[in-house]
Amino acid sequence: MKNKAVTIKDVAKQSGVSISTVSQILNGNKDKFGKKTVENVLQAKADLKYEPDYFARRMIMKKSKTIGVLVPDITNPFFSGVIRGIEAGLYKENYATLLCNADLDNQKESAYLEELSRRGVDGFIIASSNISNEAINKTLQAKDRPFIVIDQKKAEGFSDAVLTDDFQGGTLAGQHLQKLGHRKIAVLMPSNPPENVKQRFEGFKNNFELSDLTVIDTDLTKEAGQKAVESILKTSATAIFAVNDEIAFGVYRGLAEAGKTIPDDYSVVGYDNVDMCEYMQPQLTTIAQPIFELGQTTAELLLERISNSDKEWEEKHLPVQLIERNSTTML
Repeated sequence: MKNKAVTIKDVAKQSGVSISTVSQILNGNKDKFGKKTVENVLQAKADLKYEPDYFARRMIMKKSKTIGVLVPDITNPFFSGVIRGIEAGLYKENYATLLCNADLDNQKESAYLEELSRRGVDGFIIASSNISNEAINKTLQAKDRPFIVIDQKKAEGFSDAVLTDDFQGGTLAGQHLQKLGHRKIAVLMPSNPPENVKQRFEGFKNNFELSDLTVIDTDLTKEAGQKAVESILKTSATAIFAVNDEIAFGVYRGLAEAGKTIPDDYSVVGYDNVDMCEYMQPQLTTIAQPIFELGQTTAELLLERISNSDKEWEEKHLPVQLIERNSTTML
């Protein structure tokens, strides 16, 4: 026979206080009551092995204490690093992370946004450029749901945002290759890039004659980077700028299969500075984003918005830097 579930009423009876007092103490309002009362309630909760009913608690508090996070590709170590930062920022305030991996699928992104909304999450973190402003307007703004955009998605004045200086990052990458004497560069990026990648290219191209740059349509994956090598070999490029580290890792493999070496045959610069950069041979020169801080700052800014919905929109920009390793050399 199944045991009867312990209720908040049972905890109140055992501790000798009202249900309202138990509810407030268990929901973090301990400072309103005497030390002995709090101890009695917590002891009764422990003795009875009481666990608050999630849905009942949400109806009372009007909060789920969960945040929906939408990312385009969880296999990319950049996003796993961002999520670690988000989780750290939310955990400090007793919020849980509900992660949705969209697999670079536009339809899936919109469906997840709707589903997170139905599940009553308290706020949204959107790290994908593919989801349309129309979908955001329909699902979030129309329902007055707090959200924040990060990395690939540009705020465009309708939400808080945490971004890194992609233009400066591209500029640093270009200046580094120019200083090493490289003039013919293969740039690996999607033909329809997200806003942050556009800015990287804008900063990069200012260091060169456009006629010296060969832009090769490349998805933001290792597989695409490996495949792009076939096109690189047909150019006069002496250096390669990959707009994320994942592409660069694929380039390493593709060049090795073609019998080419880094940096003797090609200098390579990546972007992001994920952990694997230091484990490549040779170690990858790249533009470092503060990945963990990006996630943590985003979580903190969203929680500020949840607690104060009327404050002015805020857009935070985090710095980037060039990390020079062994994948680049003088021409």
